[in-house]
Amino acid sequence: MSDAQPITGLTSGQVAPYAFFCGDPARLDRITRDWDRAEEVCQVREYRVITGECGGIPMSAASHGIGAPSTAILMEELVKLGVHTFLRIGNSGGLAPDLELGDLVVTTGAVRDDGTSRSYVLPEYPAVADHEIVAALLEAARARQTRCRAGITWSLDAFYMRNAVLLPDGTMGSMSVADYWTTGHPDRIADLRAARVQNCEMESGVILTLAGLFGVRAGCICVVSDRTPWPGPAEIDLDNNMSECIEVALAAMTRLARR
Repeated sequence: MSDAQPITGLTSGQVAPYAFFCGDPARLDRITRDWDRAEEVCQVREYRVITGECGGIPMSAASHGIGAPSTAILMEELVKLGVHTFLRIGNSGGLAPDLELGDLVVTTGAVRDDGTSRSYVLPEYPAVADHEIVAALLEAARARQTRCRAGITWSLDAFYMRNAVLLPDGTMGSMSVADYWTTGHPDRIADLRAARVQNCEMESGVILTLAGLFGVRAGCICVVSDRTPWPGPAEIDLDNNMSECIEVALAAMTRLARR
C-alpha cells in the first residue's frame, strides 16, 4: 500500500530525517547550493522539497509558504514520512528596540497568536524550541561571530493586520486596506515589547507546537528584515544577511546530526 501523502504526493524515501523549512520556494536553491547532492522531489502549490546530502548527512529542504495553515500541512506529511528534526530559516520583524536589520534571532519559545495551533491543542500548551537546536544555533553563530540572540518570538496570523507603520506624528498606523485597524492593536505591540518579545513572524508557533505534540524536535532562526512598528517598502529587506542565516543554520544542523 502506497504511503503517498495527499497534498505533496511525497512517499517514503523521498525525504531525509533532517529537514530545513523556509517560506519561499526559491530560497531552497540557496540552502542546498553547496550540498554534495540535491534532487528536487516535490513541487506542488507552495510546497517545494529538495532532498540530498551535505557533508555526508542526508538532509531535505522544504518550502511551506506563508503562514501557519500551509506550514502545518507540510509538517504533518513530513513527520509521517520520518522527519524528526526541523529547522526553520526565515524572515522576521524586530520588536526589541536594540535589534538591527540583519541581526539573527533564535526562537526559544513562541507566543501562539495563530489560529492553526489552537485547532490542535488548548492555547495554554507551550510552543517551545528544542534546547539542543537552540544551543547548536547559538554555537554556530558564535563561531562565525555573527550578531545573534535567543528569545521569545511572536507568531501571528494576518501579516498586514498585525503589522504597523510609524506615522508622522509618532503614533502607529495600519498597513491594511483603507487603514483598517481594530482598537487595542497598538497596545498589543507595546505590551509584547514590554514583555521582552524579540521578534515576530508567522510560522514558529505552529512548528514548535506540532513538534511537541508529535514527539519530534524543531527550532527557528530568523533574520530581522524590518523593525516593527517601522515597516514599509523602504524599510523591509528580505535578503539582508539571509546568506549568513543559512550558513549558521547549516552549521547547526550538521552539529546536531553528527552528535
